[in-house]
Amino acid sequence: MANFYINTIRNDKRFNSEERIDDINLLEPVTRKIVQNIIEQARLNGLELMVFETYRSQQRQALLYAQGATKLQNVGVHHYGLACDIVKNVGGDPSWKGDFSLLGQLAYHNKILWGGDWGTPNIKHSFIDDDHVQRCTIGRQAMLFSGMWYPDSTYDPYQDL
Repeated sequence: MANFYINTIRNDKRFNSEERIDDINLLEPVTRKIVQNIIEQARLNGLELMVFETYRSQQRQALLYAQGATKLQNVGVHHYGLACDIVKNVGGDPSWKGDFSLLGQLAYHNKILWGGDWGTPNIKHSFIDDDHVQRCTIGRQAMLFSGMWYPDSTYDPYQDL
């Protein structure tokens, strides 16, 4: 099953990098366009955002887990070009301070899941990731990680909850 992960990400020289990668070209094309739309829409609403991390290798995931910076020991949705961490841009520097609810609203409007509620705002979640968006439901992650599924261009995670 050819897809963006197989054709692009696995062939990228940074595939095994332990460095943080913020290259939007390593986001699957629909996900990339959504992230760009969110950043532009936030700007129009007076909030400057920036991409902090797109692709994340298994090596980086393991390093972050060992440092206590993530709760996931194994690679997550970032590894497949379907997730992005979007933070506030304060004078060109990333900031995680304050409210990220506008990101959540824009994510919903653009049909991508926000880590503040994972697409289910009426459920209390034990893990909140306010600066994270992803185009894959929690329920689809096992299939994504096993290589059995990858979203097509028409996939809407809100129709898959």
